Amino acid sequence: MSEAPAAFSAPIAEQIWDMKYRLKEADGTPIDETVEATWDRIATALAAPEAEPAQWVPQFRAALQDFRFLPAGRIVAGAGTGRSVTLFNCFVMGTIEDSMGGIFAALREAALTLQQGGGIGYDFSTLRPRGAAVSGVAADASGPLSFMDVWDAMCRTIMSAGSRRGAMMATLRCDHPDVEDFIAAKADPARLRMFNLSVLVTDDFMEAVAADTDWDLVYDGTIYRTVNARDLWDAIMQATYDYAEPGVIFIDRINATNNLSYAETIAATNPCGEQPLPPYGACLLGSVNLAQLVRDPFAPGAEVDEEALEELTGLAVRMMDNVVDASRFPLPQQAEEARAKRRIGLGVTGLADALAMCGLRYGAPEAVAATGRWLQVIANAAYFTSARLAEEKGAFPLYDKDAILAAPMVQRLDPDVQAAIAESGLRNALLTSIAPTGTISLLAGNVSSGIEPIFAQEYTRKVLQPDGSRTEEVVQDYAVAEWRRRNGDAPLPDSFVSVADLAPGDHVAMQAAAQKWIDSSISKTINVPEDIGFEAFKDVYMRAWKTGCKGCTTYRPNAVTGSVLSAEPTPAPTPEAAKVVQLFAPLDRPTQLTGETYKIKWPMSEHALYITINDIELDGQRRPFEIFVNSKNMEHFAWTVALTRMISAVFRRGGDVSFVVEELKAVFDPRGGAWVQGKYVPSILAAIGGVIERHMVATGFLTGEGLGLKTDPVDPLGHAQEAKVSAPGPTCPNCGSFEVHMAEGCATCASCGFSKCG
Repeated sequence: MSEAPAAFSAPIAEQIWDMKYRLKEADGTPIDETVEATWDRIATALAAPEAEPAQWVPQFRAALQDFRFLPAGRIVAGAGTGRSVTLFNCFVMGTIEDSMGGIFAALREAALTLQQGGGIGYDFSTLRPRGAAVSGVAADASGPLSFMDVWDAMCRTIMSAGSRRGAMMATLRCDHPDVEDFIAAKADPARLRMFNLSVLVTDDFMEAVAADTDWDLVYDGTIYRTVNARDLWDAIMQATYDYAEPGVIFIDRINATNNLSYAETIAATNPCGEQPLPPYGACLLGSVNLAQLVRDPFAPGAEVDEEALEELTGLAVRMMDNVVDASRFPLPQQAEEARAKRRIGLGVTGLADALAMCGLRYGAPEAVAATGRWLQVIANAAYFTSARLAEEKGAFPLYDKDAILAAPMVQRLDPDVQAAIAESGLRNALLTSIAPTGTISLLAGNVSSGIEPIFAQEYTRKVLQPDGSRTEEVVQDYAVAEWRRRNGDAPLPDSFVSVADLAPGDHVAMQAAAQKWIDSSISKTINVPEDIGFEAFKDVYMRAWKTGCKGCTTYRPNAVTGSVLSAEPTPAPTPEAAKVVQLFAPLDRPTQLTGETYKIKWPMSEHALYITINDIELDGQRRPFEIFVNSKNMEHFAWTVALTRMISAVFRRGGDVSFVVEELKAVFDPRGGAWVQGKYVPSILAAIGGVIERHMVATGFLTGEGLGLKTDPVDPLGHAQEAKVSAPGPTCPNCGSFEVHMAEGCATCASCGFSKCG
């Protein structure tokens, strides 16, 4: 990797750029020599649709400078490359026809879209419930969840562009007869893992919940049964309390406030929920980096430069409008939909950093007010720019003046903006959205993501070196790094807060303040403590409903999805925890060794694995000496022989061999892991690593303190035992580390920067 250009404010930024966004030849030779070259590539590509591209290239380039405007990752990676990829992040697919032909035609469209790198959303409410009669074939319907399983299996086999697995959202109406099964689907840890699930909640349902009245479950005009509305609401709440899904989408509010309510009906969102979209709708995303627009950071008069914010917003809208013309689309219906409405989703990132730099505590009334004010500036500037673009290039094809001027968002805009729309129309039907920005925020120097709070002020990241070794580096939040640069080791001001410092109400207040000025929706995760009471948990959703949010997603650490880990790295075993023998030659094998045998029944294998670990005693310390892995399954023969020889060779060299555990447990099987006795294990190798770890603790070679181990006494006679494999939390599918946290509905890895919705 070349020397970091001046544009990068942190090493992690260059690493993310080189790994995900730098244009390279097929053999890995860089084409973008610096990040400035990447900006040049993007600016040139997005200026191409202009009548006079040369006029706009330098202005677009200036907007990208210093990561002030951050187009979504698809644009950064794909614009100007000539590759056959879409620049749109996600799509809501066409309505699924309730017939076998219609279902599998929709499945094919989904596969094509995932293949080109787009996440997808689907409403499965159009499919008849389980047990309903299927005319003409003397059979009963299997219901929407059975077909969701088919989608889930398809998604597992398709790698999205950029080596990302596809992300999917599934929605079901709160009055569908199978809604209770849908609510409970994620209770099965192995089911629908490629989907995010959300219930489409109507106004009538929320009123029925408040009144504690009955609620009919209906399909195609037929009432299948009647339930108590409050009981159904409690079932939704209990499921998301227990295993973080389903989310809740207030669908009537979305349709009532949609600028295009006269032309479309929405029943689904993209995978992370920030874009409610009609059939074949697409989300085009970009973010203004508020952290780069703060004047006099940390000074008493620190503030966001609102004039600069207006100017940057105008350029960003123009660039994103051009993406509609520059992008490819997986399906012709998606291209037609995008060009008929020219919908874009301009949002923000670095909000929490900007607040901290302005002396405002995230979630406090002053921060809520500032958030609303900044997003009001963006909304007015975006709509004014779109009106000017309509005057220059024409309004979007489905523009209806009276309907647009009556839309709730337009009614809130400044009078001069409304006048500009009345005079010229709008180039873009909808303009604002706040999306997950995990990876591009790392690219911008680890600014806080979207409108989320600062996750951690700093954390330790492992970096793979060219020689295969790993080094550790401390990654600081952007605002923290700015404070340190200006003030050294002086204590951070009170305006710095992280996720752990916030009450759920702080999150809801920030989301509601932003939603007022966002015409689409917002991707945000409300992190709640594990010990929150159920009634308090339900109140989070009711507060979101009452304060005008369009949806609500929470994350509570739980047994199914694992805990969100602390930013503090797990301490390595100390010399006291493992007595180390430093040797340069292999130990000789005694004729007789004492050992234990463990059994692993891997769910995807017909035959169990038997793992024998033999120990040697040196200086009164029992330590592992060799390992054997046996199974009747010949599929495993070659790699088990290789594994046992390699691990045994490491053991026989002496020293601190506990790293073997860490390396094995970090192995991620791209086909997916398995749930073993209620715990997720990312691969067979990780399961073996867990057995070795347990054995080392049981024999006293390692202590379990600080390692999160749950151990059982080892049978001293060495009889075969069932290995209770445990994983300390969700693993990263890219690097295998456990440094994964939830933000904006997405799993984000603090170790390698991987981010995934779905």
